[in-house]
Amino acid sequence: MDFLPAPLRGVIASLLLALNTIVCCTVLFAVTILKICLPFSAAQRFTDWLMSHIHETWIGNNNAWIKLLCHTRWHLSGLEGLDYKHSYLVTSNHQSWVDIMVLQYVLNRRIRPLKFFLKQELIWVPVIGLAWWALGFPFMKRYSKAYLAKHPEKKGKDLETTRRTCAKFRHNPVGIFNFAEGTRFTAGKHAQQNSPFRHLLKPKAGGIAFVLDAMGEQLESIVNVTIHYPGGQPGYWDLLCGNVKEVVAHFEEIKIPQQFLGKNYDQDGEYRLEFQQWINALWEEKDRLLDSLHEQYPGRRDEREAR
Repeated sequence: MDFLPAPLRGVIASLLLALNTIVCCTVLFAVTILKICLPFSAAQRFTDWLMSHIHETWIGNNNAWIKLLCHTRWHLSGLEGLDYKHSYLVTSNHQSWVDIMVLQYVLNRRIRPLKFFLKQELIWVPVIGLAWWALGFPFMKRYSKAYLAKHPEKKGKDLETTRRTCAKFRHNPVGIFNFAEGTRFTAGKHAQQNSPFRHLLKPKAGGIAFVLDAMGEQLESIVNVTIHYPGGQPGYWDLLCGNVKEVVAHFEEIKIPQQFLGKNYDQDGEYRLEFQQWINALWEEKDRLLDSLHEQYPGRRDEREAR
């Protein structure tokens, strides 16, 4: 549908996304009520399986309108070893809300549906917030240092949530996702952090470490994803309008070092330092890879300026 004006493609995509979300969420909420009313192990397994497939159907339908309206050129590598039967911890550099759609587009039905760690405020997003809750997405309350100084009893509460959520997945394959940078990359944030990386913010090791603490033995590996947009850092409206013309994504499976299993990040200072250094080393490699991807797939500023 390249013949349509970009704003019209954006409206059509928005309507298709909304329709897909409403239909899938309606079915999801019906299954959720069934799950609550039938607290038997067989019924719980069946409803969990059904909700997982509803999740995959929602992503698959989104992928369909992306293919129809966007005609994005995909440059993908490193996907060969992924297995639907295994659990993975997925992390990526974070530039835009589009990152989430990219990961869902590529990984749907290659591994189990990704579950994200979300800010507690997002539970109030109409329809989709309730869907995240029904699917068991972990909601985390983030406290400022000033708040914790006044309420020290709240310290570590968000990490307790992480452990409880991950405990649910000990016996079922799952894709757990965490943006190690914690926020989207902007030039302002990069300068404020005085980040040592050219294309990245400083990684925060705590979220990944606590997932390993809760379910490290279950995880097959860490999937380290590096995303590059040759056309520049896109917004969500760019995706809806079909203006994300090219996406480069490299997937790297990393075996979890044995010395990081069975440790306590919160209480073991030596381990905390070692793990942060390990994550920093991964980010140094990711930064070098992004340098290479920028050279191999240079920016197309003329495309963005023509919008």
